[in-house]
Amino acid sequence: MLWLLTTMCLVNGFAKTFCLFEPNKNPEAHMNVSQIITYWEYPSEEYEVVTDDGYILPINRIPHGKNNANSSAPKMVVFCLHGLFATAGAWVSNPPNNSLAFILADAGYDVWLGNSRGSTWAKKHMTLNPDSKEFWDFSYDQMITYDLPATINFILEKTGQKQIYYIGHSQGTLIAIGAFATNPKLAEKIKLNILLAPIYSVKHIKGVGHLGLYISPTTTKLLFGEKEFLPTVVSSKLGEYVCDINLINAGCATMMGSMGGFSPEQLNMSRIDVYVKLNLAGTSVKILIHYGQAIRSGVFEAYDWGSKSLNMQHYNQTTPPVYNVEDMKVPTAIFTGLKDFLSDPEDVAILKPKIPNLIYHKILSKFSHFDFILGLNARREVSEQILTILRKNGGDTQL
Repeated sequence: MLWLLTTMCLVNGFAKTFCLFEPNKNPEAHMNVSQIITYWEYPSEEYEVVTDDGYILPINRIPHGKNNANSSAPKMVVFCLHGLFATAGAWVSNPPNNSLAFILADAGYDVWLGNSRGSTWAKKHMTLNPDSKEFWDFSYDQMITYDLPATINFILEKTGQKQIYYIGHSQGTLIAIGAFATNPKLAEKIKLNILLAPIYSVKHIKGVGHLGLYISPTTTKLLFGEKEFLPTVVSSKLGEYVCDINLINAGCATMMGSMGGFSPEQLNMSRIDVYVKLNLAGTSVKILIHYGQAIRSGVFEAYDWGSKSLNMQHYNQTTPPVYNVEDMKVPTAIFTGLKDFLSDPEDVAILKPKIPNLIYHKILSKFSHFDFILGLNARREVSEQILTILRKNGGDTQL
């Protein structure tokens, strides 16, 4: 049927009507991260990391770019971690000229892409079944305590480096702040910490995320259960077979905008199917509850178990412990947007003075939440500046 509609697009006066049903036909919408890297003719490696609590996390690696494979000099390592709902594919969602992972590789860096537990390709455990409630019993506390240390230590062991550069987006910034503030030994392994659309306080969150202010933990569980939120089978098929139809593109773009903010001038509408597939993956319902807690309290703290006695049982205190960003001594650069619903400028204003070693802050007046990694101007406004920051902070490469 689609071939017939496509033919009609080309030969008759009703072209505009029928072309609405023509797919975008981006092959990456049907690929995993390794396949996308290979599709663009970059070297691709994939490993698995086992956390101390048994989760098995895949890591994707682009060891070099297209034109620097023969360089004998050790390459500086850059590790990138995605945001809430996303996957490692966030960093390769665009063609190589506008995807940060490829840009870094071509600049001479050894690029590693992490996957947080529960995302599309990170649903394995040493003993737990991903269909079980126990598998999904995690919030971002466990990503801070287990996922990030295990991943960074694996990368250091594999590459023989003593320090790496860290780049996080959205939840990837929250995890970094929490881990580097509470784990000094891990923080020593980070040469520079770059945070895109940083999440710390979410008191002023806008868009659909603001609904977390009004939905209690009990209601959240009644609505969504206690396992996975936005199952991969839904989000993946949405990207592959629904958002690839031109007629529905606008609706899918609106869905993303309602979450992260609206900046139509930054959005490549022809790639919405890829964006949805790689940036709207699953996570746990418990994480939603934890974010709801953060929206109501305005404080970056551990998961509240709902009673003083349960908190005492888990933390040896009646309230959840707070993550103090003041304890994060790693040199840090941040990129923020004035149209960002999730990293709202008012929340950024709360975070910024608390960062003790802030070396750089760029404010992008027309950027919303996803534009830092997906935006049409991301290379000029973000990626090129990241390369400059890396070079100024000991990240010179020999191509």
